[in-house]
Amino acid sequence: MGDKEIRRAELNDEMTKPTFWNDQDQAKETIQELKNLNSVLKPFEELGRQADDLQALIELGDEAGDSEFDDEIRLAAKKANDDFEAFELRSMLSGPNDHCNAFLTIHAGAGGTEACDWAEMLLRMYAMWCESKGYTAEVIDREEGGAAGIQAGTLKIKGEYSYGYLRGETGVHRLVRISPYDAAGRRQTSFASVEVLPEIDDSIDIELRDDELKRDVFRSGGPGGQHQNKTESGVRYTHIPTGVSAESRSERSQHKNDANALAMLKSKMIRIEEQKREAEYAKVYDEKGEISFGSQIRSYVLQPYQIVKDLRTDFESGNPRAVLDGGLDGFINAYLRMKLAKGEVKAK
Repeated sequence: MGDKEIRRAELNDEMTKPTFWNDQDQAKETIQELKNLNSVLKPFEELGRQADDLQALIELGDEAGDSEFDDEIRLAAKKANDDFEAFELRSMLSGPNDHCNAFLTIHAGAGGTEACDWAEMLLRMYAMWCESKGYTAEVIDREEGGAAGIQAGTLKIKGEYSYGYLRGETGVHRLVRISPYDAAGRRQTSFASVEVLPEIDDSIDIELRDDELKRDVFRSGGPGGQHQNKTESGVRYTHIPTGVSAESRSERSQHKNDANALAMLKSKMIRIEEQKREAEYAKVYDEKGEISFGSQIRSYVLQPYQIVKDLRTDFESGNPRAVLDGGLDGFINAYLRMKLAKGEVKAK
């Protein structure tokens, strides 16, 4: 931690200078770098304090020569261990964009109403996970699925390291259940894809030339929205050289939808560059691929038995309802630990 502590001291010194705010852009970069350092150093320092307190408790127990301090020692040791595991996971979020907010987009696969309903269930699952973490999740794009559910939807998630935690959710998610839309009560398999992108802040320079962008406006559509049906407030940007596109339709203001769509397009371009640089992401789900059998990363089985299993990490839960209510921490942590294990193998 020595280098990080030295750098934090340097940044704190810079912020005390009377000329600090003369360059607004540089000041923002400095504040962001300090924030990122503190997110690692402060938990590390707290672990040190916990270790000292625990050692003091153990010494008091030894001096007392009885079990008076046993319960207190056990509780302190458990908390220290839990905090260490949380710190260890946070230390895995070392990617250049892991600290960013996130855009999470869900697309229903083939299967009509059943798939659209599954896509909305996933949207709710991630919104509930965000709530449990104290993150905010705003629906910035929603395409209705017809009879039920959604064809597509996008959450803008704001919270520290939300992209770093969620990027492993990218892929195809499979649901097996007795369909509520099948009068015969048959078991159905549905698929939906999840794509997670970082919200790129102003400190990351990415140039999108005007002559390489195509801008389309469209009526947003959707149930009950007279405003949406009468005005072309939806905006779609397409990067012509790559064919990558992003759209937003949830805001009443075309100007706000324009800003959202452009921000998402920038995020997609950054994500493409990440995939080029990092071999492990070269094989992740491409939204142009098939959303069907053989391409899923996780299965959610409600019938004939109940289990949720991640096919990459083999982590599983026998309580699908809890998972669908936002209980994703076990899956997210298992994915981060898998990344750490692969990194250790490569390092050797």
